[in-house]
Amino acid sequence: MAFKAAILVGGPQKGTRFRPLSLQLPKPLFPIAGVPLVEHHIDQLAQLPGLSEILLIGFYEPEKFTEFIDRCQKTYRISIKYLKEPQPLGTAGALCHFKSHLLAGSPKGIYVLNADVCGDLPIEEMAEKLGKIQQNGACLLLTTEATREQSKNFGCVVIGANDEVLHYVDKPNSFVSTRISCGVYLMKPELLEKIPSHSDAESAWLESAVFPNLAANGGLFAYHTNRWWSQTKTPSAVLYANRHYLRLFKKRYAARLCRDKAEIIGDVFIDPSAEVHPTAKIGPNVSIGPQCKIGRGVRVKESIILPEAVLEEHSCVMHSVVGWRSVVGQYTRIEGIPIAPNPNVPFAKLENKPLFLADGRLTPSVTILGSDVQVAPESVILNCIVLPYKELSDTYMNQIIL
Repeated sequence: MAFKAAILVGGPQKGTRFRPLSLQLPKPLFPIAGVPLVEHHIDQLAQLPGLSEILLIGFYEPEKFTEFIDRCQKTYRISIKYLKEPQPLGTAGALCHFKSHLLAGSPKGIYVLNADVCGDLPIEEMAEKLGKIQQNGACLLLTTEATREQSKNFGCVVIGANDEVLHYVDKPNSFVSTRISCGVYLMKPELLEKIPSHSDAESAWLESAVFPNLAANGGLFAYHTNRWWSQTKTPSAVLYANRHYLRLFKKRYAARLCRDKAEIIGDVFIDPSAEVHPTAKIGPNVSIGPQCKIGRGVRVKESIILPEAVLEEHSCVMHSVVGWRSVVGQYTRIEGIPIAPNPNVPFAKLENKPLFLADGRLTPSVTILGSDVQVAPESVILNCIVLPYKELSDTYMNQIIL
C-alpha cells in the first residue's frame, strides 16, 4: 500500500503557551533529544514501507523550514514539502485547502499528525489495521487511556464491537470515557472528499466538524495503544518528552561523548561540537546542543542545554531549559520543579497546568532561561521563567522575569 503523511505544524499565535522558547524558532523545530520535535514524527513515519511523501502544513513563513526540510530529505531519503496556509484554517480546513496535494498519486492511506504530540507511535500497526476495518470505515483514530479526571481535556471516544467508534466528543463538559484521541489519524482518501467545503476565511476542525458525524455513521474506528504518548503544549513538557525520546532512541541519540571524557549517567545526548570538561557530571536525561561549553565540575541533570550556551565551572542545572547563547556563572544553581504524571495513578497523563495558580502565584514548574540570558556567579534561580536578553545579578525564586 502507498501512503502519504501530513503533519499539522500550526503557526505563530498571539497567546502561545510555549513562550519564551518559541520566540526564537517555531515550536515544531524546538530540539528535543538532539533533533527538532517534528523530526521525531518524520523519523517514525519514514520507517513505514511504501510512504511516498510527507507534507508539513502550517502558517509559518516557508523559509523557517527550508534548511530543516533540505536536511531531512537527505537523511531519510523521502520527499518532504512545506505547504503554507493563507491563514489559520484548522485541522479540517488545512486538509481541504491542500486536498489536491494529499490525493496526488492516489495514496491508499493518509496519516495526519498534530505536531505537538509526541510518543512511540504504532505507525506500521495502524497501516495493517486500516486494511482490516469494515468497508465503510473511513478513518482510523489512534487512542490511549487517561484517568477519568483528565479525560475531559482531550477528545473522548466510546468504543463498540470491532473497535468501531460509536461516539466522539472533543473536550466534553462531563465524563464520557477514559479512551482519548492521541491526535494521530490514518484516513482513507475518500474521507477528504466527505469533509465539508468551507471558505478559506473560516476555520474548520476534524475534532468538531468531522469526527462526531463520522462516528454517528459508522465510519470511524480506533487503534488503541498503551505505549508512551504525551503532548508538548508548554515549555515544561519538553523535558518530559526529552526523557522518553532519549530512552526510545537511545541507540541513535545516546551520549556522543566518550565516557572517559566526562561522567555520563543514564540516557544523554551531547552534540559532537559541544565542549564538555572531563570533570563534568552529565545525566540522566540531558540533551546538550551544538557549540555548548560545559565547564569544570559542572552538574547537569534532567535538562536541555540549547546551542552555544555556556555553563561555567561548578554550576549546577537541574530540571531546566537553558536558552541559546545563555551564560550561567560559576557556582550558580539553576533549578526547576520536576514535572511528570503521577506514577501512582494508572494512565495519568502530563498535565498542561495554567501559568498561574488561583491565588496568583506562579505554578511550580521547570525553570526556563530564554536566549542570551546572563546569570551572575553564585546565584540561585529556582522555578523561574526568564525572557530573552536579561542580566540576572541576584537570586530569584518563583518569578517571571520580564
